[in-house]
Amino acid sequence: MSKTKIDLNEKTILVTGSPGFIGANLVIRLLKEMTAGIVISFDSMNDYYDPKLKEYRLGLIEKIAEKSSVKHVFIKGNLADKQLINKIFEEYKPSIVVNLAAQAGVRYSIDHPDVYIESNIIGFYNILEACRYHEVEHLIYASSSSVYGGNKKVPFSVEDKVDNPVSLYAATKKSCELIAHSYSKIYNIPSTGLRFFTVYGPAGRPDMFYYSATNTLAKDGTIKIFNYGNMKRDFTYIDDIVEGVYRVMQGAPQKQIGEDGLPIPPYAIYNIGGGEPENLLDYVATLQEELVNAGVLPKGYDFEGHRELVGMQAGDVPITFADSKALEEDYGFRPTIGIKDGLKKFAIWYKEYYGGLEK
Repeated sequence: MSKTKIDLNEKTILVTGSPGFIGANLVIRLLKEMTAGIVISFDSMNDYYDPKLKEYRLGLIEKIAEKSSVKHVFIKGNLADKQLINKIFEEYKPSIVVNLAAQAGVRYSIDHPDVYIESNIIGFYNILEACRYHEVEHLIYASSSSVYGGNKKVPFSVEDKVDNPVSLYAATKKSCELIAHSYSKIYNIPSTGLRFFTVYGPAGRPDMFYYSATNTLAKDGTIKIFNYGNMKRDFTYIDDIVEGVYRVMQGAPQKQIGEDGLPIPPYAIYNIGGGEPENLLDYVATLQEELVNAGVLPKGYDFEGHRELVGMQAGDVPITFADSKALEEDYGFRPTIGIKDGLKKFAIWYKEYYGGLEK
């Protein structure tokens, strides 16, 4: 697909969902790479998980910002607050918008549907409306591998039908793709959706399995391994995700006019995943090994006595497997960081972070 090149320098960039996990790491990358401009972080700092972790990430951002020639602004607010979103666009006039803010989590959506509609649907609608009235060069937004549902064809391709979500979370993400397409068509907004595949790494989301399992094991508890371990995940390390987003930001779908005189929607969807799904039991074994190496767990820890194989949980799928060829063809990138290196970095960070909290 033809792209319009974008120089990020001297631009105003809005990143919603920062200081969330992906958002914080992306903002740090922008502050390090750009030589001039403004980066706006926007987040509600809600308590879906411990807000102290978001405060920690925000602290990391602010330390980098002190040394950066790029101005950083943090705005606390709710994406569903249309008046606030419009005010931000009117005041700062962002050229590039990266919408990472969303209510995450497949299982949480089963018992808390309201927050998913508010954040993922209404919140994203507010962003699109703002982009409609305040022209932007490129809108990038987070989708998810969850949209593939129980697809049996692997690897998952963006050309596959994704009409059968198995969770409300997945349904909201697919809805975002559809609404973005309509806005791209009607209002000629260059937009790119990114389907992330199981992102992990230091200072990640505590509700993700690798993190919650570590918390449980560190407290001498028992972890549950779903579907009796017969699951595969295309785990993607945070640095690979950020590299992918950073490259996509610099190439917007090209605006074109069709034979009917109307815009051909400048719209694209990409997978960002490692392309090598890992067996969950192998992943757990690697995690345990790195937790021992980092000193989070003692040598000789009885792992067999601290895990329980259980059935499949509602909303889950047995496999995720990304076909990232399109990303590689259009942006020259595909994830490369393996789980051993990624989990090693997470274990070292975990030891430093929680060790520091205990002192």
